Amino acid sequence: MKDWRYRRELAVAALLGCILLGLAIWAPAFYQAQPLLSLATREAPSLIVTCGMVIVILTRQIDISVGSMFSVCGVVCGLLAASGWPVWSLLPAGVVIGGAMGAVNGVFIAGLGLPSIVVTLAMLVALRQGLNLFRQGEFVTLPDGVQWFGMSQVHGQIVVLCATGVLVALLAYGLQRISLGRHFYAVGSDAEASRLAGLKPRRVTFLAFVFLGALTGIAAMVNVVQSPQVQPLSGYGMELKVIAAVVVGGVAISGGRGYLWGAAVGLLLLACISPALVYLHMEAYWEKAFQGAIILVAVLAEGLRARSARRHRTDFS
Repeated sequence: MKDWRYRRELAVAALLGCILLGLAIWAPAFYQAQPLLSLATREAPSLIVTCGMVIVILTRQIDISVGSMFSVCGVVCGLLAASGWPVWSLLPAGVVIGGAMGAVNGVFIAGLGLPSIVVTLAMLVALRQGLNLFRQGEFVTLPDGVQWFGMSQVHGQIVVLCATGVLVALLAYGLQRISLGRHFYAVGSDAEASRLAGLKPRRVTFLAFVFLGALTGIAAMVNVVQSPQVQPLSGYGMELKVIAAVVVGGVAISGGRGYLWGAAVGLLLLACISPALVYLHMEAYWEKAFQGAIILVAVLAEGLRARSARRHRTDFS
């Protein structure tokens, strides 16, 4: 049992199952179809960004600028829609814009060797302040036919969830089965060893940030279609949410270990806390307390695992 491969991820899934079971007993109204569908749809953009964050953290890097990139992509896509661009063209536009911002991060981090937390912090502030100056808090009003892709709300929500599910499944498969996905793990585990094995760690790290930026652009577009207006601060705080989901889901912050599906379960766990409190008639301020406790336990578990691994290596050296 000591070497059980998925013990951390399954523990998070078990905790999520306990919460859902508790809600079924004490708050069965939580399981109404439309509220659940709306909750899942609202969390779809965060899930997509979480997938990108997994890729970056696997390479032993971090990106705290995703919230600002998300806001910029959303506003730009909204402005393009307002200027007459067809709905189908907004998704590739978001991918290009997000990928370009991710590439800027990648150039500074992978190309110049600067610390990722410093670079992305600077990017977060620069993008947020630039967007504030540009929009002055003004929302972008979307034309008819953009919200829910011109369909009804229920049909639009189903399309969003199905598309998100397919994207997440493809990313999870790619990380495990495609060579580039394995390269992310190799670089995060030991960059020098991966270089000696013939990989290019700087290039792999650069691509990780580009992927995260592109996925952030897709997530922004998924968020845009859910409302008749685009809020300039729609991504505020997203970076903390997705990083917390990745850590809770068992992805090692030191890189090289973890699974995308675990991070997805971690996001669902954190996302269920707020509506659970509402249905249990508890005060909203308990949400952050519960989230903080879950994150603290996850970090503690990761620390104990790393300590055990070091002790195990020492015993055999």
